[in-house]
Amino acid sequence: MSEPSSFRLRPSALSRAWPWLAALTSGGLLTLCFPRWDQGWLAWLALTPLICAAFFSHTAGRRVGLRKAALGFVAGLVFFTSTFHWLSTTLSELYQNPWLLALAPLVALVFGFYFAFWTWFIGAVLVRADAARKFPRSLSNLATAAAGASAWVAHEWVRERLFGGFGWNGLGVALHRDLPMIQIAEFTGVPGLSFLVVFANLMAVIVVRRILGEIGPVFLKRVRWEFSLSIALIVLVWAYGVRQLWRNDLGPGVPLRVVAVQPNIPQTEKFDPAMQERIFSELAKLTGLAAATRPAAQLVLWPESSTPRSMFADDESYHFVLAQARALSGALLLGSTEFDPDTLADYNIAALLTPRAGQPRIYRKMHLVPFGEYLPLRPVFEPFCGELVPSDFRAGTEFTVFDLPDPLIRIAALICFEDTLGELTRRFVQKGAQALVNLTNDGWFAQSAAAEQHLANAVLRAVENRRPLIRCGNTGVTCAVDAYGRVDRWLRPFQQGFAARDVHVPTAGPLTFYTRHGDWLSHLSMLATAGVLVRALFAWWRGRGARRGSLADGAASR
Repeated sequence: MSEPSSFRLRPSALSRAWPWLAALTSGGLLTLCFPRWDQGWLAWLALTPLICAAFFSHTAGRRVGLRKAALGFVAGLVFFTSTFHWLSTTLSELYQNPWLLALAPLVALVFGFYFAFWTWFIGAVLVRADAARKFPRSLSNLATAAAGASAWVAHEWVRERLFGGFGWNGLGVALHRDLPMIQIAEFTGVPGLSFLVVFANLMAVIVVRRILGEIGPVFLKRVRWEFSLSIALIVLVWAYGVRQLWRNDLGPGVPLRVVAVQPNIPQTEKFDPAMQERIFSELAKLTGLAAATRPAAQLVLWPESSTPRSMFADDESYHFVLAQARALSGALLLGSTEFDPDTLADYNIAALLTPRAGQPRIYRKMHLVPFGEYLPLRPVFEPFCGELVPSDFRAGTEFTVFDLPDPLIRIAALICFEDTLGELTRRFVQKGAQALVNLTNDGWFAQSAAAEQHLANAVLRAVENRRPLIRCGNTGVTCAVDAYGRVDRWLRPFQQGFAARDVHVPTAGPLTFYTRHGDWLSHLSMLATAGVLVRALFAWWRGRGARRGSLADGAASR
């Protein structure tokens, strides 16, 4: 008795299904690379299923490119939805708004197009002919992998900037715990790490495909030096990192005694005027204990938006902050807000109060969080999430660097997720910042993976600029990251308290290559990607003309 045809696995069905399964697999593997799972080693192979689908899935007709792009879109949809799921779950619970459950899928729908572009680029532009998919030439293979890695870096650069930008979880960030590998960030920033990882994924597929295609009598007579060069590149990067970690020498420096206050105010209470007295009491208690520490604190940190209202909102708030600052022997750096009557605008600020200064020095946050500090396309989105962002902040325009009186060093304050932005952070170091301080409030995201993702992205700022990064959060993660990316956690998340530590601040270290030149690799990658696209367009146009000519000759001969 024969099996019903509906239960037979037909080869044609399998050939149609496996590329989509591969795309789903890559999306899942990429998710595992980042917190909360944090399996960064998977980054070295996470893209290989998607690359195989882009290179080897059999498609025909005029919509080949569209099908390749769809594979990338599926992988991106899985990755961004799962990685940013906290956008939906925590905010919908906090605001009791079911519409916010759609926030992560909406972000994924937009960001999925970046993956779609990349898969289309490698599958329909870089590798077009069947003969090319056998990858017989070493130099061509290296060029293909370099071009594919450049396209990945290019789309990450665009994602960080377009429509306000949200560059969290670039692929290179997955290596944040691999200390030897991330040391090259002082030259290339995160783009260099992303380039290296994508290059390795592409070469893994290309080399294996070439070996499988050349198995036979002449297998051992062929030299495949693209494999050797790829391994040599990875080993060279690793060896440089080991050397830097072994030397552990950034030149002369001074110890800075820092006290970070972690008040752990629940997000439901943080901006409630009725809770102001309680919040003041807890801040005063923790700051008083910090003032009693020995040796005395030279810098005391409060997190972003420390008080329920702006420190300038009324006399009570202002005098409270001023009294706490005067009780300290060192400086107080805190996060607050400010209303400018001249521009009629609100700003998210960091304020530094020192014993010798009459008025606080102010830094106005420059990079605002879309859907957090301002609502893009407010007329469109206000009916759905207007309560989440009832009014918009305005972005600051000055890279303000603060001078500490004791010791005589200069610090930069990065507010909220500004410490995830390499191009912005390096500008403060160019202005003379010798240490970086991040004031944040990740209490918005409860006990989700968001705070750990925030930290993972921030670690690379210290390595890129060879400057220590000190983080003070309302609910955590309160910690310090040294100039080599080593994280010293000071307090457990969602624990109220304070921590006193000495942080070594280099005073004579030169500016790194990345600090001086920024995202130079991203710019080169953009040019390389554009060059490949122009070349492909020219080849398509020339081929189209040749086909028209052959058709015309055929018609004339008839």
